[in-house]
Amino acid sequence: MKRGRFAPSPTGPLHFGSLVAALGSYLNIRAHHGEWLVRMEDLDPPREEPGAADQILRVLDALGLEWDGDVVYQSQRVDLYRDAISELTARGLTYYCTCSRQDISRSGLPGIEGVRYPGTCRTAGHRNRDASTRLVTDDQPVGFTDLLQGELTQQLQSDVGDFVILRRDGLMAYQIAVVVDDADQGITEIVRGSDLLDSTPRQIYLQRLLELPTPAYLHLPVANDARGNKLSKQTGAPAIDIRRGSQVIFEALDFLGQQPPMELSGAKPAELLEWASQHWRTNRIPPVKAIPLGE
Repeated sequence: MKRGRFAPSPTGPLHFGSLVAALGSYLNIRAHHGEWLVRMEDLDPPREEPGAADQILRVLDALGLEWDGDVVYQSQRVDLYRDAISELTARGLTYYCTCSRQDISRSGLPGIEGVRYPGTCRTAGHRNRDASTRLVTDDQPVGFTDLLQGELTQQLQSDVGDFVILRRDGLMAYQIAVVVDDADQGITEIVRGSDLLDSTPRQIYLQRLLELPTPAYLHLPVANDARGNKLSKQTGAPAIDIRRGSQVIFEALDFLGQQPPMELSGAKPAELLEWASQHWRTNRIPPVKAIPLGE
């Protein structure tokens, strides 16, 4: 059975951009009669907003986006991530890094996300645990075919550098947690925003090292505001108003190119979702990384 998931970070209320990701993942799995899970990626307490996780769940429920099974919270699964890091460490694939962001920026080495890590501590032999833990990478191509965005290949050492899997403050990094969770939960289809497209080769690299399956990936266009910024709490994206539930689902379907008929514009959320599950077509989604709202 196919299994998908929506994995928000509880840094604020659900907004239109995150609804697009939720709706896309929900419809893609329901169209194949699979299971849809919800996972809270609550591994970064300094960035989280009290009550945000519950608010996100209430909005999903009010919009009729029903999930299967219990909601999983990453903060309760840290031992799984530590086990994975221990396995990588035992194979000599990790090392401690004491470099600050300023140290890294001074290297000036270009990467896909700005300045890449130059590998300063790879052979330093640090034993001080007051440091981040990095994963050793190489330049063997890591590629995949996204079901919407097409082919993407990276050479991790040249494009990213050795990346952090355990932060200096003891918090788990996104890359290791998401890989462990997707495998543990049996996720077969990952539908999410294109802002995470460049992270995917790192996750596939980890999957291969840990001998975990690689799901199918589909990266949706993200919603940008008038200034070209991705909708987020930081850019002031307004929270979803559940009183406009039907309208906002209709707008999200339109954003995803699904062409909902106008006669459904006043339908209840459940009716819209039923229609959308039966008529979901990934080939209608615009194969772009971002779409400004209003276009």
